Amino acid sequence: MTQPFELPHFYMPYPARLNPHVDEARAHSTEWARSMGMLEGSGIWEQSDLDAHDYGLLCAYTHPDCDGPALSLVTDWYVWVFFFDDHFLETFKRTQDRAGGKAYLDRLPLFMPLDLATPVPEPENPVEAGLADLWARTVPSMSLDWRRRFAVATEHLLGESLWELSNINEGRIANPVEYIEMRRKVGGAPWSAGLVEFATAEVPASVAGSRPLRVLMETFSDAVHLRNDLFSYQREVEEEGELSNGVLVLETFFGCGTQEAADTVNDILTSRLHQFEHTALTEVPALALAKGLSPDEVAAVAAYAQGLQDWQSGGHEWHMKSSRYMNKNARATQRPLGLSGIGISAADVRGLLADAGAARLRAYTHVPFQQVGPSLLPDFHMPYELELSPHLDGARRRLTPWMHRMGMLQEGIWDEDKLVAYDLPLCAAGLDPDATPEALDLSSQWLAWGTYGDDYYPLVFGNRRDLATATLCTERLSSCMPLDGEEPPVPANGMERGLIDLWTRTMAGMNPDQRRTLRAAVDTMTESWLWELSNQLQNRIPDPVDYLEMRRATFGADLTKNLCRRGHGPEVPPEVYRSGTVRALENAAIDYAMLINDVFSYQKEIQYEGEIHNALLVVRNFFGCDYPTAVRVVGDLMTQRMQQFQHVAAHELPVLYDDFQLSEKAREVMGGYVVELQNYMSGILNWHRGCRRYGAADLARRAHGFVPDLAPALTWRAEPVAR
Repeated sequence: MTQPFELPHFYMPYPARLNPHVDEARAHSTEWARSMGMLEGSGIWEQSDLDAHDYGLLCAYTHPDCDGPALSLVTDWYVWVFFFDDHFLETFKRTQDRAGGKAYLDRLPLFMPLDLATPVPEPENPVEAGLADLWARTVPSMSLDWRRRFAVATEHLLGESLWELSNINEGRIANPVEYIEMRRKVGGAPWSAGLVEFATAEVPASVAGSRPLRVLMETFSDAVHLRNDLFSYQREVEEEGELSNGVLVLETFFGCGTQEAADTVNDILTSRLHQFEHTALTEVPALALAKGLSPDEVAAVAAYAQGLQDWQSGGHEWHMKSSRYMNKNARATQRPLGLSGIGISAADVRGLLADAGAARLRAYTHVPFQQVGPSLLPDFHMPYELELSPHLDGARRRLTPWMHRMGMLQEGIWDEDKLVAYDLPLCAAGLDPDATPEALDLSSQWLAWGTYGDDYYPLVFGNRRDLATATLCTERLSSCMPLDGEEPPVPANGMERGLIDLWTRTMAGMNPDQRRTLRAAVDTMTESWLWELSNQLQNRIPDPVDYLEMRRATFGADLTKNLCRRGHGPEVPPEVYRSGTVRALENAAIDYAMLINDVFSYQKEIQYEGEIHNALLVVRNFFGCDYPTAVRVVGDLMTQRMQQFQHVAAHELPVLYDDFQLSEKAREVMGGYVVELQNYMSGILNWHRGCRRYGAADLARRAHGFVPDLAPALTWRAEPVAR
């Protein structure tokens, strides 16, 4: 069969290594699969299928250093997960039986008890039998923290198959951002990362949830999945009618040919590997130092990172050999970086430099403060009518005195002219048109505080290249939000004074869990400002995926969501808010709003502030395109994120309500939440159109070249706070 495209030249600088216990793993996994009922008589596989797929070879390449018994167990896990994938395809995807698929998936978590003393049901099919056996053999040697994380990853891997099934039923192809997020769960690489821990070293619980470890896992996941999409396009899209494939997603989004889409997928794959390397070499060592990890803990993290790297190279090698995939003429740069000398051809060196250097270098060569002219705006797809609070004028009058009392108009960052021009109450009035005057004041003040802080960090710390003091400032801000009634520190500046005031008024009436959630939301935002500073100091334009996901944090999305949910009460279970459906709804709305900000603020950030954190600049850098083209790409993405929001609200939420058997009251609350997110998008668009923060004339009038001397106010030491 003719291949639909020529496989690209893959970036893979790490040599694949083969575990010497490969034959032992092959033999064991064959007998294990037969004992679980996965071969003869299953209707899914015969012995010849298992031999052709050669999962023993896959695991021997992806786990080159573990001993024989560990490799056999890991191989059994992969036999199980691929059998599940094919079993679910034949039983539920081909028949489009969502109800049956859900009942099937709902039983599987019962076979993963955190406490092995908990009885499990009698298995009814090979998938259940395999999971029960694997769980009992794997978890005794792992901590409770690992068991929880691996169980969640396994449930996501299984449960999100319903998302794929729903898309097949509707003939719907995901947008690129939605696809990356969902593919991590459906594709199973976070699950694979858990098995890397099993085979190498368990990550310390104190850092398992940190940004650097999360990014290692996510970049690993994205690269694994995008590589698989390239190799499996022919089988999945052309033979199976599958819609969840990155090449197909980009074909649809850009309206381009298959070869161009495949090359672009490979460019994203390469960028994600570059991000993996950047995180491993810069953020992980800084994390180890900040958290005071012991030498053994540092070694465990290093072994885990090496294990993820081995998986990348080994997985690629297996894809090039397995009969399961399209792999004719597959090519890879598979040499250690820095290798030189006799025996390496000039063509090889040029290829290595092209793969490893050009795209990476481009991210560091942006010239700041370029003249770009007034911001170009796309046609905004906004299907929701704007509503404004009748208390807007009062909130405007009361915000300026509050900012003066907090001291945020006396530090040289903002003055009254800027505050009035920025008109944050206009934004608050659109976000919550039904707010009381007191609630509208509180929302206006939170918005003013967050926007002030977002301006403060790059102007004060960025210009001085002072990441250390910025980190201290961030720790101090966190201490301004005590959880259990303890005294906050004496405020050292306007930001601290404002946060203490906002925290005290907002947390009144909150229970401990709500307080912890709110503080975590503020911490997420302020810590993301440090990520921006770090990139600014390196003059590094972020990787596109990392940018979009971190932009939600810098935009204060978690804080906004928590403020929206304050009045929801207990009718809606927390599990509903944690569901993939609700997160997809929220992320679509947040991405639409934050991209509004990026297109309006392009001139402000690129020309006047020397910024590098803007979606248009990220697109220009990644695709090598001009400004108008980047506006069209971002505008198209905004439209598709809005359409996804509408799709989730209309089609996926009702299914979620039924799945959780929500009461009428809870459904009403969730309906109100959808309206709040609609207000969020329309209100933010209206604010950008109505404020005087981004217009060319206002920017020219307010441009200044001085940096406020706030150093004396930032020399305090962090005081210990009871947690």
